[in-house]
Amino acid sequence: MIIRDILTIKGSEICAVSPNQTIADAIALMVQYDVGSLIVRQEGVMMGLLTERDVLRRLNESGDSVVNQPVSAMMVTEPIIGHPDDTVDYVRGVMTENRVSHLPVMEGENLLGVISFHDVARACLNAADFENQLLKRYIKHWPE
Repeated sequence: MIIRDILTIKGSEICAVSPNQTIADAIALMVQYDVGSLIVRQEGVMMGLLTERDVLRRLNESGDSVVNQPVSAMMVTEPIIGHPDDTVDYVRGVMTENRVSHLPVMEGENLLGVISFHDVARACLNAADFENQLLKRYIKHWPE
């Protein structure tokens, strides 16, 4: 399975925030859309990525005063990105090795969507379930 397949199943809705909006605005959007990351976009161009982990770390370091800061002060400006033709196994390794929970998927300059580690895990489980069913069917019809 490739990342393009995950985006097809998941959908490619992109939750985004402006770099000038506050962290409080970003938190409200994450809660509203039940997502763990937001693309930071200005005039249609991805400027960075903001994840719930980024917010929690900064809150822990600086207290609740950070909620009034702009998203640009906290976003990751060069996030690790994936390509739609990357395999799930490859992306799982990249995300695990780099401790990345969300991965923007780009094709050239075009942002196709964002996948989470949860999306990758679900795809791996579905593939394992399918393989398990095939093996059980094969064993059931094993020639005598």
